[in-house]
Amino acid sequence: MIELYWPWALCLLPLPYFLRRWLPPRDQVSGAALRVPFFALLRELKQASGGHGWGRPLLSAWVLWLLLLLALAQPLWLGGSGAIPTTGRDLMLVVDISGSMRQMDFVLEEEPADRLTAVKRVVGKFIDHRRGDRLGLILFGARPYLRAPLSHDHRIIKTLLEEAEIALAGEYTAVGDAIGLAVKRMRALPADSRAMVLLTDGDNNSGSIGPRQAADIAAEFGIRIHAVGIGRAAAAAPNPYGIWSSEGAADFDREVLESIAGRTGGVYFHVLDTRGL
Repeated sequence: MIELYWPWALCLLPLPYFLRRWLPPRDQVSGAALRVPFFALLRELKQASGGHGWGRPLLSAWVLWLLLLLALAQPLWLGGSGAIPTTGRDLMLVVDISGSMRQMDFVLEEEPADRLTAVKRVVGKFIDHRRGDRLGLILFGARPYLRAPLSHDHRIIKTLLEEAEIALAGEYTAVGDAIGLAVKRMRALPADSRAMVLLTDGDNNSGSIGPRQAADIAAEFGIRIHAVGIGRAAAAAPNPYGIWSSEGAADFDREVLESIAGRTGGVYFHVLDTRGL
């Protein structure tokens, strides 16, 4: 259904008519006259319209005036009001976008893919299958950022995840700070519906709070953490010179991730490929 935000703007529709009717014509023109090469044609058109200005020459002007008023009135398309689900879980997706996520040890459609691309593809499908759940998104590297608060708008959550770039939040991995930010955003929610899904491929090597300490805080608020370790435990990675070697391998600490999940009543998963993810 279409509604006008400022319907009173249409009251200005007869304004040009009244201005022409009430304002006195100018008998004298000061300055040089404007020479119009096609003046004879304009005069013929005016005579053909009866001289009242309502003929074809001014029809386009009236149409333009009407369109301007409609734009000023701001028509709005109001769709049907759908019922917003009031039950379900509050799930915060906490996704690692540190530099180690660029490792090409996943396969998508028989082509090598980096870890973040695989996460985007699989987590995107996970988002599509949520029904009645509120989802939020936190991206983290050396620092965590709230990309989207908890919302039923799953489409925007998926879009924001797809726009994530590797190392946008720094090269290092602050798992504890990311958990802490998620707890801050979820601690006031009902205790029986809160959970976060942590997806990371790296050890905690940045931030101001340790992962275990952050997990203990989450447990105090009854927030369950499901931890997903992505990729091989030790895989070749680029060193500061851009050369791939095992010396710069990104090792995620399985023991820490298991501890995070165990302390909060969650589950730990370790995935090596797209199917496992």
